[in-house]
Amino acid sequence: MSEGTMQRRAQRDQPAKRLNRVLVCAAAVPVMLVAAGCSSDSGSGDSTDTAGKAAASASASPSPTVRAAAYGKLPEPCKAFSKKTLKDLVPEGKSGKEGKSDDISTRASCSWNSLDNNGVKGSQFRWLNVSMLRFESDVTRGPADELAQEYFEKQVQEAQAVEGAKSVKTEPVTGTGDQATAVRYDLKKKEGTFKQQTIVARVENVVVTLDYNGAGLAGDKTPSGDDLLKDAKKAAKEVVAAVSDANGAGGGGGKASAGPSKTESKSPSKSPSGSASQDASDEASQDASTSPSKKPTSKS
Repeated sequence: MSEGTMQRRAQRDQPAKRLNRVLVCAAAVPVMLVAAGCSSDSGSGDSTDTAGKAAASASASPSPTVRAAAYGKLPEPCKAFSKKTLKDLVPEGKSGKEGKSDDISTRASCSWNSLDNNGVKGSQFRWLNVSMLRFESDVTRGPADELAQEYFEKQVQEAQAVEGAKSVKTEPVTGTGDQATAVRYDLKKKEGTFKQQTIVARVENVVVTLDYNGAGLAGDKTPSGDDLLKDAKKAAKEVVAAVSDANGAGGGGGKASAGPSKTESKSPSKSPSGSASQDASDEASQDASTSPSKKPTSKS
């Protein structure tokens, strides 16, 4: 075989070898794709299992909880006092005037006016108001009794800061709910000197604010602040017992006579206050009701 023939054969063999290499490589591609596909399926399965376990763990997490409120209702405010108590505190008072409320199970109030006319000697004026505010437990705001304590402290502070108050005195009141405080002061008006007594008491998740004041009008003597405070304390204790009785505590005292609770603090709300006296004492009555209270931001 000549040298030229051998060179031409070699040239023909080279393309054939290159073609064989291309075919071999092409055959290998599907194998790689299959392997990659298997690897991808395996990763997807692991991801799905992980997500499922995370969702199951989240659903098993406990929901937020808060201590339930002890009391679920309030007594009728105008029936919170016995007839004898009303006779002692507002002897010339008629039926009480109930305050407006969107929900009497949460907020309630009642007030009485008394004008005992002694003719040329003048007259004795008395004003009594009771307001009750009940709080509900809330997962975002906290337990009802703690919210009530916050409001309790706020009410005491407001009573101590009444504009024009003279000789302000504050003292604890025992045997009345879980905690109670009395704030007393004098208010001098053109009609006379009004002796104001405010008692704020908390029993569980309910706050009671009692306002009682008196004055000698048209020349009659100013009543004794000590006597008025004694009557106010008795009335406040009676209201607290009524709150317990309305919720089935019974015994006239129930939780109302319990010792101080563990919680203590402050919160919002304006209880109705105000007064309208009879005849010539209308203005005196309105001046006398000087214990504004705040209303809560929300239903408890």
